[in-house]
Amino acid sequence: MNPPPTQLRAIITGASSGIGKATALAFAQAGIQLALVSRASDKLSAVVDSVTSLGVGAKSYPLDLAEIALVKEQIAAIAQDFGPIDILVNNAGIGYTNSLKATSLADWQAVINLNLTSVFQCIQGILPQMRDRAGGIIINVASIAASNAFPDWGAYSVSKAGLVALTKTLAIEERAHGIRAVIISPGAVNTSIWDTDTVNADFNREAMLSPEIVAQSILHAALLPPQAVIEEMTVMPSGGAL
Repeated sequence: MNPPPTQLRAIITGASSGIGKATALAFAQAGIQLALVSRASDKLSAVVDSVTSLGVGAKSYPLDLAEIALVKEQIAAIAQDFGPIDILVNNAGIGYTNSLKATSLADWQAVINLNLTSVFQCIQGILPQMRDRAGGIIINVASIAASNAFPDWGAYSVSKAGLVALTKTLAIEERAHGIRAVIISPGAVNTSIWDTDTVNADFNREAMLSPEIVAQSILHAALLPPQAVIEEMTVMPSGGAL
C-alpha cells in the first residue's frame, strides 16, 4: 500500500511559477511535503508561503539549474536536508523559438543544458537515495513538441525529444530498483513562457491548457500505487494543437 500522503516528500523544480507552482499547490492539497526549487527566490518564497498556509511542510531552495556542473550535488544536498524524497518532478525549462539556420551554438547549448542536461543531473542527484529505499517516482515534464515538429521550435523540440528518450531509458534501468519514471507531455499551456524574450509566438492563450490542469495530471501519476505506472501521458487542449 502507498504510505499516507502526509508522509510523502517531493522535490519540484521550476516551482516559482506556471506548471511548477500549480503542481506545488496541488501536491500540498494532497498533503505532500515539498522541497521547491527555482532560481527566482522571491517568487519561490511566495509559493512556500502559499503551501505552508495549507498546513504542509515546505522549504525553498534557490538554485539556477542552468549551472549544470553544480546540479547533481545540489539536488543530492537538498534530498539530504529535506528528508527522504519519494517524488521528483523535473519541470524547469526554457522556451525558445528560432529557425535552425539562425540558432546560434550558444543558444542551442543553453536550451539543451536546461531542458535536458539539468534533468539528467537532477536524476543522478536523487537516484542513490531512491535506490537505498528501493522506491520512488521521477516525473519529467516534456512537451508534444517532442514528437511533433513545429517551425522555429527546433532546439526546443530536440531538447524535449531527448527528455522523452532519457525517461524511457531511466524507466527500464531503474525498474528492478522499484523506481518508476513518467513522461508528461502537455500541449500548449498558458504560462509566462509566452512572455519571455526567447519565445516569439502568437497563439490564442485562452485556448491553451491551464497550469492547474497539467498539475492535476502530474499529481495523478505521482499518487498511483507502486504496482502501477503511467509511462507516458499526453495532455492536450480540447481544441487541439495551437
